[in-house]
Amino acid sequence: MKTITRRSFLQSSLATAATVSFTARSWSQVAGANSQIRAGVVGFRGRGGDHIGGLLKLASQNVKIAALCDVDSRVLQGGIKRLSDHGPVQSYTDMRRLFDNKDIDVISIATPNHWHALAAIWAIQAGKDVYLEKPVSHNVWEGRQIVVAARKYNRIVQTGTQSRSSNAIKEAVEWVRAGNLGKILVARGLCYKPRQSIGKTDGPHKVPDNIDYDLWCGPAPLDPPRRNNPQFGPIHYDWHWFWAYGCGDLGNQGIHEMDRARWFLGEMELSPRVFSVGGRLGYEDDAETPNTQIVYHDYAKAPLIFEVRGLPKSKEAQKEWGKNMDTFLGGRVAAVIQCEGGYALNPSYDSVIVYDKDGKELKRWSDRADRHYENFIHACRTRKHTDLNADILEGHLSSALCHTGNVSYRLGSKRSPGEIRERLQGNSAALETFGRMEAHLRANGVDLDKDKLTFGEFLAMDPKAERFTNSREADALLTRLYRRPYVVPEKV
Repeated sequence: MKTITRRSFLQSSLATAATVSFTARSWSQVAGANSQIRAGVVGFRGRGGDHIGGLLKLASQNVKIAALCDVDSRVLQGGIKRLSDHGPVQSYTDMRRLFDNKDIDVISIATPNHWHALAAIWAIQAGKDVYLEKPVSHNVWEGRQIVVAARKYNRIVQTGTQSRSSNAIKEAVEWVRAGNLGKILVARGLCYKPRQSIGKTDGPHKVPDNIDYDLWCGPAPLDPPRRNNPQFGPIHYDWHWFWAYGCGDLGNQGIHEMDRARWFLGEMELSPRVFSVGGRLGYEDDAETPNTQIVYHDYAKAPLIFEVRGLPKSKEAQKEWGKNMDTFLGGRVAAVIQCEGGYALNPSYDSVIVYDKDGKELKRWSDRADRHYENFIHACRTRKHTDLNADILEGHLSSALCHTGNVSYRLGSKRSPGEIRERLQGNSAALETFGRMEAHLRANGVDLDKDKLTFGEFLAMDPKAERFTNSREADALLTRLYRRPYVVPEKV
């Protein structure tokens, strides 16, 4: 792999990045309780639709969706039609023109992952507050740049990890941290979510005429699409499974559970050591990211272990994808906090159940978890990022834990199960987790002696500098080469 330093390419792109500038609207430092907040939504074919719905519910709090932006003209037209009964709404294809609009106060962003950081930074520089979907970044470095920009321009930036607005989970976190179950032994995130093959294609595919592909690619290379799902076509959704745009299920669904596991641990830095093992197994398709993965973050307090499984319980269960997924201690897409005196199961965005060592229920919490947009607007009015339930720093750290796990995986090599167990000797939690992964894959008919797993590099990190200390190749993957003029600036 060719080593790319941040300095070598950022120096050549700073001049271009500096040309992107916006005129910020100078609205009051503290928006009054009755003043209108005008929102623009960027990207809404998927999660952005929820952004629209969440903001519409705040109309009684004088919040209005005033603009929509999407590079797909069909999606844009559909969004405008959806809002036809809510007053005039401006439409944009290029988010830069939306950010130029001095009458827009806040921006919500639900583009593909590779656009998140640059879109957020441009919006922040334009004087907008931002609601940013998870993961907040496509790599570690650009996530930190959003935090720097938010603080520099005094902008409110909320991460779309809505569990942070659950009072139930907040109370459970405090209860566990208080030692009511004894010492935390392992904080675990689970993403056992069905992911079928996206199929094999016979080469690059034509971009539909309704999509501005240059804008869609943005910071990523302008390469023709190498996917063509019958449901989503050559552009939408399946970008999640390609490194140029997405982060696999670890950064797609898994970011939620990664965030909740870190929340229970109370860690506010990246892990000092990380490794990953996994593969894309059980079928052959065009995608690149693993459908089966373990990420081990070696925190001093307790390890944070993440598990991704896209295959069902067994080969027989593949007849009904989605109905027969594995579980661990009752969790499927969940966080599980294993302690000396039992464990806390966080099976959803708004509930936690605590069990003793014998599996007897001790306590449970549950509440509504749909107040995340409301919390964002509240902080926009108070101008205090400390009022946010999921400030951008929290989003950056949890997103970066996904990225560092993927960096280890991408630098790995094929190993047999025996070789992997040998490398994990002395780490009982890792061995137990790997043993269950191995059994799961064999139940799905995967011959691990033939279709070997990828064992990632053991990576050491300086958590304060957010740089790896033992691998230049890994350091290069903390950032990326950006395509001009879509460059995340080194100086925000």
